[in-house]
Amino acid sequence: MPKEKIKILLVEDDSFLLGMYATKFELENFKVVMAEDGEKAVRAAAKELPAIILLDIILPKLNGFEVLRQLKANKLTAKIPVILLTNLSQKDEIEQGLSMGADDYLIKAHFMPSEVVEKIKKVLQK
Repeated sequence: MPKEKIKILLVEDDSFLLGMYATKFELENFKVVMAEDGEKAVRAAAKELPAIILLDIILPKLNGFEVLRQLKANKLTAKIPVILLTNLSQKDEIEQGLSMGADDYLIKAHFMPSEVVEKIKKVLQK
């Protein structure tokens, strides 16, 4: 009996990166749900209730901080761990995300998809 797939919500507006991460996660036996803008992300999180959310900060419609705020304000999604995915290494932005309830963050340029998978597994083990 195969292990139950862990559902992950990938929120990223760059279709190349989205595809690359999705492929990697599927190979690692995750069930991938994708959203390419902030509004879709909030809806998908409430509908799909993923085990974890990988959330880009710079997004169309709602930015990642606003998505995070809405996720944390909703009883259904408040407990889902969120890892911010960002190109912004500005400390204040990262601190803002963490203070809003994100569990961790990844700076896109510094991580290979395999490292992202490792980091997600770590957060899920907490």
